[in-house]
Amino acid sequence: LVNAVDRHTREDSSDYTVSLMELMEQHVISYDVEKDLLPLVLSNCQYSLERGHETISEYDLPRIQQQILTRFLQGKPLITRAGIPTLVNMQERDYETIFKTVHGKVAQTALSRLIWNSVSRQLDSYSEVCEALKIVELLLGYLSMTGGDPKMKLVIYLQEILKMDQNINQHILKAFGKCQLRHCVCLWQVLSSLRSEKMLQLKRENKTELKRFMSRGNMDQWLLEMHEFLLLRLGRLRATEDYNPSKRVLFGPDLAGVKNNLHPKPQSHCR
Repeated sequence: LVNAVDRHTREDSSDYTVSLMELMEQHVISYDVEKDLLPLVLSNCQYSLERGHETISEYDLPRIQQQILTRFLQGKPLITRAGIPTLVNMQERDYETIFKTVHGKVAQTALSRLIWNSVSRQLDSYSEVCEALKIVELLLGYLSMTGGDPKMKLVIYLQEILKMDQNINQHILKAFGKCQLRHCVCLWQVLSSLRSEKMLQLKRENKTELKRFMSRGNMDQWLLEMHEFLLLRLGRLRATEDYNPSKRVLFGPDLAGVKNNLHPKPQSHCR
């Protein structure tokens, strides 16, 4: 609108700028339709009435335009983007790189089945899982920059290092009670997979056929790895050409056996 006013008045107000930090009410184009615009329009309207005809309304459009221009638009600055906080879409964060960095600074290991089940049971609603996942994602961002003691309790890190305990649901802190910093990547896998399960309302019965196929391996761990693969590796351009699988710390002996069974040799049915 400011640029349109300049073109209309043939003036140049490009030097008149205001940053977000300096922004005040008088800098902003604002109006109320009923209190501002309607009285202005009605004050520039003339009515004529002829016998046997309807009332004719005539509006002085050039005058209305000029009054709108001078009252609401003219003299307003351009608002610069300086000072606007940078927003990062969580889905666009490069977690593959973050995971590699975290692995280099904080040795990672898989969650035990006991802790895994405990986290899944305690976070029984979709909203709780989403909130917990956001906390872990924030935690991973800090660990990728600062590192930390792999054996430090996750809750202690949130309370004493990040000072976040007052802003976190106590139920979530309780669910994280037995987790350590060395579990962060696996915890992200568990929570992101749990979020998808709850969003799709998946049940254990949905895994029956896959479980039969994966009966000789650790199916649950394989599901976590595959879920991460779908989220982080296949969601990018030319993913199938660029993806080069590598063995990570979370691939234990059980999962390695599963990987070998993913592409079984074809069996001949001809005799």
